[in-house]
Amino acid sequence: MTGAPGTLPYHLARLRHRVERACGRSAATPDARSDGDGRAGAQGTAEILADRFELSDFERDVILLAAFGELEPDGAALLAEAQGDARLRRPTVAFALSALKPAHWSAFAPDRPLRYHGLIALEGQGAAAQAIALPERVLHHLLGVDAPDELLLLLARALEPPEELPPTAQGVAQELARRLESAGSRNAPAIALCGPDASGKASVAAAAVSASGRCAFLADAASVPAAVRERALLARAWSREARLSGAVLVLDASEVATPAETHAIALLVDAIEGPVIVLSPEPLASPYRAVVRLDLPRAPAQEQRDLWSAALGPVAGRLNGTVERLGAHFTLRPGAIGAIGAEARRAAEEASDDGLAATVWAACRAQARPKLDELARRIDGGAGWDDIVLPARQTEILRALAAQVRQRATVHESWGFGRRGVRGLGINALFAGPSGTGKTLAAEILGEALDLDVYRIDLSAVVSKWIGETEKNLRRVFDAAEDGCAILLFDEADALFGKRSDVKDSHDRYANIEVSYLLQRMEAYRGLAILTTNLKSHLDDAFLRRIRFVVDFPFPGPEERREIWQRVFPAETPTDGLDWARLAQLNLSGGSIRNVALNAAFLAADVGTPVGMSAVRAAARIEYEKLGRPLTGGELAGWRPEADRG
Repeated sequence: MTGAPGTLPYHLARLRHRVERACGRSAATPDARSDGDGRAGAQGTAEILADRFELSDFERDVILLAAFGELEPDGAALLAEAQGDARLRRPTVAFALSALKPAHWSAFAPDRPLRYHGLIALEGQGAAAQAIALPERVLHHLLGVDAPDELLLLLARALEPPEELPPTAQGVAQELARRLESAGSRNAPAIALCGPDASGKASVAAAAVSASGRCAFLADAASVPAAVRERALLARAWSREARLSGAVLVLDASEVATPAETHAIALLVDAIEGPVIVLSPEPLASPYRAVVRLDLPRAPAQEQRDLWSAALGPVAGRLNGTVERLGAHFTLRPGAIGAIGAEARRAAEEASDDGLAATVWAACRAQARPKLDELARRIDGGAGWDDIVLPARQTEILRALAAQVRQRATVHESWGFGRRGVRGLGINALFAGPSGTGKTLAAEILGEALDLDVYRIDLSAVVSKWIGETEKNLRRVFDAAEDGCAILLFDEADALFGKRSDVKDSHDRYANIEVSYLLQRMEAYRGLAILTTNLKSHLDDAFLRRIRFVVDFPFPGPEERREIWQRVFPAETPTDGLDWARLAQLNLSGGSIRNVALNAAFLAADVGTPVGMSAVRAAARIEYEKLGRPLTGGELAGWRPEADRG
């Protein structure tokens, strides 16, 4: 007999004896062990397969018989000879039943392991006449190659464990690994790893699976097929892989929101045997399988500060309190913090203290941008407090708003307000007023004053008619913004925050759910969230009560318009004879005044003259036509005659 008992060569030699005997050949008589079950020796791949799938001796030998035709050089020819048909180069069900002992027909039932787990495939017509084919994945296992099924590799990728995890994440990974190690049952509870940081959860899952001695594969839950048959085949393929290699499926459900998608994922999780980890903001509701929830919170500010101190080393003392601000505003991974810290140490000798602090801060802003850049438009400003003209009270409120963002960590952490829960701690504001009165400019000024990015999100584009899509879009924005505490400017709040209707149908109910969801996220957001509206009177009073700051941007009066005109032209712009009092007669908002000034500058530059009243008048005509308004005589009263030639 070739090979030690229990090994693949041993089994192939044992089956060769049976096939040759079926051919009528005078086969050599094997030793006593060769016609038994072969389990007495060392456990080979066939025995591992039989144990993991609870196969009978006959079921194991059916797989080996199919492998015989694939692995033995003359195996297919011998099978054809034994079955009396040159076309039958694979064993049929009938041949397996006659050649292998002890045979039982139930082995080929759909609910038995051979077919249920996809260990064999039956080809052709007629129950007994069907040929037995061996899937490539099973053949690879018998040969000792643990290469996942091609279908699974199309849907998922191997998830490598991270080099290091933050302390908070380490604790969650240890608990997750403990639960995986104790999940002995194939129908053990699924594990929902919840929290806003999708990539952080994937790292925790990879570390936990690796610590439990298994391999993890990450799949996008959005790729889960909705069709019942396709989903069942996928579940069986994953179940087979879990038994063969101990693989753990990690499903990223961060982008799943619609009821149909959620239902498909829940059914897939129910059907998979073995551990499944679902990454989602909230736990998955599974109808037939228990779900254990683990939460991955964002790294606390003190943990971030400790990482920064370690990464910066002796340079940390030169940053004049910047380390505390970094920990309060940014949530970055240890690898990113280490890279920025190493760069700061290299640049420390040539940079001033202030320059070094600015460089580190800018690097953090850049590190936090990529996810949000995909979802919103970043506003590159540079405007300062002198660039906006507002009544004194509005300016005072804006400065108070900036102070709250700047001192958030002190009040919430050092002074204890944050220990009472996150609700109501988010800093949010409503900017209300007609178009062009400075709402977006004010957000730019706040971003410049706080050295934070400003992102504009058009709520009319975020709101979707599909149930669940609006919350999904909003969640993606807030989750992406958390890493850098960016200022979020939600335009067109009226698209979502109009007077909320009584619940008369499902659309009303879900519209109210969308409003509640955004209010909840705004109240918990670590950064500054700003909503803008042109129609404050259309907003629900219950909504206004949950906003911390309401800033009214009035249409500018003559004095405000005069001041805007005096500030609108850069110092480098050549001007000649501009009459600020006459320009203030133009009944325009600040945004329209900026448009007129810019157009007038182009008109003057084109004819090679400084900007004068005639160029302004020509530009004003263009702006008024755009607004659909006439340029009245009263607005031009007292203008010098040369302006009429503009």
